[in-house]
Order: sequence, then structure tokens, then C-alpha cells
Amino acid sequence: MNKIAEIFENNKKWAKRVHDADPQFFYKLSQLQKPEILWIGCADSRVPANQIIDLPPGDVFVHRNIANVIVHTDLNALSVIQYAVDVLEVKHIIVCGHYGCGGVKASMSETPHGLIDNWLRHLKDVARFHEDELHSISDEEARFARLCELNVQEQVNNVLNTTVVRAALDRGADLQVHAWIYDLKDGLIRDLKNLPE
Repeated sequence: MNKIAEIFENNKKWAKRVHDADPQFFYKLSQLQKPEILWIGCADSRVPANQIIDLPPGDVFVHRNIANVIVHTDLNALSVIQYAVDVLEVKHIIVCGHYGCGGVKASMSETPHGLIDNWLRHLKDVARFHEDELHSISDEEARFARLCELNVQEQVNNVLNTTVVRAALDRGADLQVHAWIYDLKDGLIRDLKNLPE
């Protein structure tokens, strides 16, 4: 069986399992989308949002890109944030990066990677903003891990400074923005509470 045929077969088995467990599941799911969470995460295949936080379809609105970057000129990300905040009225925006992020690792190198170097420039800027701290870390793996954390914190600041989120907070919306990082080695999420100003 080829991979695509296998995916369709897997889908049928999954749908049957879900239906058998709750015959009304798909009907209820099709009626309304009202998640309380917007998840902004990395496109890495090892970090599937719903699965690692063990929430079913319909509970999380998800935006993913390489290295969970939020850029103020990225109309795709900004549109997702606006829809989540203004239409879905989410209560939590979670920016979740992960240790071992390939995008962050690539940004630490001077090796050209092609078109993606334009995107990685945002990560290089994060490293530049925190140059003194990062240069003080002699262990390369520890420096890599710290840049993964700093990137999440910078992206939270970017989310907080979008016109959509600022307007929502100004009007008193029940909205919180969180900085989390996922560890591929143990499957656990950590809350990065010490956000930069």
C-alpha cells in the first residue's frame, strides 16, 4: 500500500473509532467552532498541538510556521490572530516553541539555506538582541536551547504588540498570552514566565 492510500485508510479507522466512542462527535464538531485557545507553534512534525496537550479537534485554533515566528508584516499570521481574537474570542494565545528546533539551529549557522534564509533572518535578529547573554554561554547545546527560549519570548512580545491584541486588551478582552516551550526529549511543556519587557 502506498503512503497516500495508507493515510486514507488510517483516516477511515480513526473516524470509525471516534464515532464508535461518541456517535454524535462529528455532528457536534460540525456545528460550531468555539475554541478558547490559539496555538502558535512550530511547523515541526514532532510537535502536533492537539496531541501534545491532549485536546480533541475543535478545542484549539492552530497556526504553525517554521520556528513559531510572528512577524508584523506576515498577513497570514496576523489574519489568524485577528480571526482568533475578534471572531472566535479566544481567551488564551499560546506561543509554543520547542527545544531542538531546526529553524533556530539553522539560524545559528552561517551556511546558506536558500529561500528560508529570509525567514531565518528574524531568528538571527533575536540572537542579535540577546547577543551578550548568548555569547556568555560556552556550551553550544545550552546556547541553542536558550535561543529557543528567547525566540518564544520575543514572539510573545510580537504577539502582544500586534494591533489586534493591543486593541483587544485596551477594550478589556479576557485574553492572556503565554510563552511555552516543549521538550522533545520528555514530552513536557514548560511555561517561560520571565518575559522580557
